[in-house]
Amino acid sequence: MGRVYRERRAHSGLRCVWRREVDAGAVDGEVRVVPDGCTDLLFSPGDGRLFVAGPDTRAHLSAESGALHAVRFPPGVGPSVFGVPGVELRDRRVPLDALWGPVDALLDRLLTAADPEVVLARESVRRLRESPPDPVARVIAATVARPGGVAGLADGIGLSERQLRRRSAAAFGYGPKVLQRVLRFDRAVALARAGTGFAETAARTGYADQAHLSREVRELAGVPLGVLVGR
Repeated sequence: MGRVYRERRAHSGLRCVWRREVDAGAVDGEVRVVPDGCTDLLFSPGDGRLFVAGPDTRAHLSAESGALHAVRFPPGVGPSVFGVPGVELRDRRVPLDALWGPVDALLDRLLTAADPEVVLARESVRRLRESPPDPVARVIAATVARPGGVAGLADGIGLSERQLRRRSAAAFGYGPKVLQRVLRFDRAVALARAGTGFAETAARTGYADQAHLSREVRELAGVPLGVLVGR
C-alpha cells in the first residue's frame, strides 16, 4: 500500500476530516507536512494517542506508520477549541489531555467507532459551539493579503496595530505578516497541485515572480515546488 491519504468535507465550522495510512518500512513513508495556517486534532488507533498539531511556520516531517484519523480546523478556529492562544501551539505537537484534561471517554468512543473521523468531527463541533473563535479572525484572514500593510489592515478592522498583532497571534499562532505569507504559500501550493504552471501560480497568488515563489517554497517547505507537488 505504501501511503494512502483520504480527505472528506465536514461540518461548515471545520475545514475537513482526513485519514492517512502508512505502511511500516514503506519507501515513501515519511510525510512532509507544510504550513497551511490550520490546526489539526489527530487520533492514532495503533497506540491510542490523541494529539494536536499546531499551526506550522516550517515543514514538519512525520515518520509515523499505521493509521491516523484527524479533523482539520480552518485558520483562526482551532486555538479557541483547544482553549489556548494559537502562539502556544505554533510548530508543536501537543497531547490532547494537556489541553482538555482527561480524554478517556473520547478515546473509548474512538477505539470502538466504525468511523473515528465522525466521532472526532462531532466532538470538535460541540467544542466549537461552546468556544467560538474570535469573530475578528475571519476578517483578518479575508483581508490580510490586501495592500496597505499591518497599519492599513488594523485601520480597516478598527484596531490598533498592537491589538491586531495580539489577536492575530492568539487566533492563528502568527502575527499578520507571517499569516499572510503562510496563506499565500498555501494558495500557491493548491494551484500548483491542480496543474497550474509555476509562473502563472506566482502571478495569481501575489508573488513578484516565479523566482520569488521558489524561494518562499524552499523556506517554508524545505524542498523545491516541483518536488513538493510531484512534478
